[in-house]
Amino acid sequence: MVLDIKTSEIQLRDEDQLSLDLIEAQYALKHSRDGKCGKSVLILVNGVELAGKGEAVKQLREWMDPRYLIVKANTPYAPEYGQPFWKPYCDAIPAEGQIVILFGNWYGDAVFEFVHQKHPDVVEFAKRLEQIRSFEQYLQHNQVDVLRFWFDLDWASLQERLDDVPPSQKKWHRLHGLDWRNKQHYDRLQSLSALFKHECCVIDGSDPEYRDQHFAQKILQHLQDLPERCHGVKQTWLSQAIRPELLEVPQHQLDDSVYKKKLKKLSRKVADALRDTPKNVIIAFEGMDAAGKGGAIKRIVKHLDPREYSVHSIAAPEKYELRRPYLWRFWKKLPEKQGICIFDRTWYGRVLVERVEGFASENEWQRAYDEINQFESQLIESGCVVIKLWLAISLDEQAERFKAREETPHKRFKITEEDWRNREKWDDYLVAASDMLHYTHTAQAPWYIVATDDKHQARIEVLEAILKQLEASEES
Repeated sequence: MVLDIKTSEIQLRDEDQLSLDLIEAQYALKHSRDGKCGKSVLILVNGVELAGKGEAVKQLREWMDPRYLIVKANTPYAPEYGQPFWKPYCDAIPAEGQIVILFGNWYGDAVFEFVHQKHPDVVEFAKRLEQIRSFEQYLQHNQVDVLRFWFDLDWASLQERLDDVPPSQKKWHRLHGLDWRNKQHYDRLQSLSALFKHECCVIDGSDPEYRDQHFAQKILQHLQDLPERCHGVKQTWLSQAIRPELLEVPQHQLDDSVYKKKLKKLSRKVADALRDTPKNVIIAFEGMDAAGKGGAIKRIVKHLDPREYSVHSIAAPEKYELRRPYLWRFWKKLPEKQGICIFDRTWYGRVLVERVEGFASENEWQRAYDEINQFESQLIESGCVVIKLWLAISLDEQAERFKAREETPHKRFKITEEDWRNREKWDDYLVAASDMLHYTHTAQAPWYIVATDDKHQARIEVLEAILKQLEASEES
């Protein structure tokens, strides 16, 4: 059960007892880490200036153990092309057992962006709020409880407090570019916040004592709620038939001279296209072991400078990564402005290896199809190109490549006993791959299936797919 922090009034409590209860709940949360009730808490603080947000946060720090209460204060981030709205806050997403207060967050960013418009585009603002809700729902599903607070203050009280501000702090009059003496600016802020305030715990900032206790008691209620994780499946995805191209992989061999000629032309063309696009580019490789992902990546970057791109080879998550939302470790690797980012293995591990090997619960991997689609949709809407490639080879070809690796000294590190063992689950991986290809193939981020036992042919098809998707992104 999740407590509704928006409802129920509070009564003033003895401060010493309130402090003790908060600290005990804080330590209970800390010790829940890695357990069946483990979770983290993210507290989003927003509201009218001089409503007492900072004072309430400072008082909370005094009542709690400040060593285990992380407070991050930010001025509003202006939207950047190619960066999802949540990108600046990735480092602040708490790990299991942690409490983080974001004093300045994606709600403040959205309000700051739209409140400066003389006639705010309410439709676009509502669209941003839907993106925020989707992101927060993902956090909730991944054991991050999100608490939203809005500190309110009526116009007359705000003006009285502005009158009392010392001359050295006159910055408050125009903080965040708003003139808090301007009633139109105030009304515009309240009009925009009305679209999401009903989803927040609204705190009246007029009475400092009540304000501070209201804030602390609502947080306490949430900290004391440590239910076991729910493992029920919300939506059951029907398993799909195995894709024919995964069962019958073409054996055609590309002529060596034709390959070299095509490779020379395409590798140059791909490098130029990657440089010319104003968008961030994310190239995601998945496929069977030894299908040629590394060789294809080598040809993509052949004519690029190392400063122009990054390559991330994804292995099993570290323990500190397991304590955060599943996608967090991929958020951290996303490219900066006009960056090129290549993933050798990706977030699709949840519906592939984690599904097949039982590392993810049925609820987790079935939920992941929608979560991944939403993640990629947000990347694309922010100005990214997402290019997804599945490399397929036959079971016999994989065995030949495994043997070749074992017999080549500088490639032995690429082959392990686990790789041979995984061949026993070949059919399971084909089922998982077919489901993934079906449920995550979208108009904006389609899958390109490269199915061939010929490495040369695979490399040519990969380069052609990249050019095709870059051209499609420009047209859209």
